[in-house]
Amino acid sequence: MSVNRAELAALLRRNRERVHPEDAGLPSGPRRRTPGLRREEVAMLAGISVDYVVRLEQGRGPVPSTSVLGALARALRLEPAEHDALFRLAGIAPPGPGTIRMHVRPGVLRLIERFHDLPAIVLSAKGDVLAWNAMSCALHGDWTALPPQRRNLLRLRFLPDAGPDLHSAVGAGAEEAALTDGLVVASLRTTAARYPDDPALKALLAELHAGSPRFTALWESSSPGFMRSHAKTVVHPELGPLLLECDTLEIPDDDQQLIVYSAAPGTHEAEALALLRVIGTQRLASNSAE
Repeated sequence: MSVNRAELAALLRRNRERVHPEDAGLPSGPRRRTPGLRREEVAMLAGISVDYVVRLEQGRGPVPSTSVLGALARALRLEPAEHDALFRLAGIAPPGPGTIRMHVRPGVLRLIERFHDLPAIVLSAKGDVLAWNAMSCALHGDWTALPPQRRNLLRLRFLPDAGPDLHSAVGAGAEEAALTDGLVVASLRTTAARYPDDPALKALLAELHAGSPRFTALWESSSPGFMRSHAKTVVHPELGPLLLECDTLEIPDDDQQLIVYSAAPGTHEAEALALLRVIGTQRLASNSAE
């Protein structure tokens, strides 16, 4: 399969201009001249350099890898047919049966944007954070500050590094962390049984076993299971610990999960979420204007 650089560049430019900043959970900001997303915004969402985006849109530079193509497809909110066309224009066969679905359908993205006052994220079958809304960034931290390969709940839990802090990585207490750690490991065991030949999953498992004795101990002692709805404490740097309900909604066609964080009306946590909607939006707008 050969690379069609001219058509690949045209597809990227056309879809970048089609996506509005608000569609991607970004503030539009003042004095905006570019239709759709700026190249800088695509680069940030996809976790690649601005220069790389420029070269791709000019029909030059290296052929993007499978992971980069997937990140670009998510950033540009491509429909399934457009996603597959992107891969074929790059000379790469689209992911087929037996591989974990990493592309989020635009309909699901539109759904999480409807949660204006509740944080929401979309997870792949192996725990990758594939999409989020503005409230999630306000609660958990800026997901775009992490490279795409670090946007994985298991890497954040078991392989911490000196990178940007995400408040959602672990629970506030050891007992709660042990419960949620066990849930995600059991869920990953189920995923490994469904996708025994997925190369990215094999690489993730090897990385976790090599870098985390705790993960290995939980893996060896756990049985296959599923991520269930549960309560979780998120420690926000300004609002402190917040005990929130995490409801897990299945997206069966793509084997993905939508996680929504909420609190009962009248509670301290509900008031904190209402405040977070205001200060989080203000912070995002301020960062956009810089």
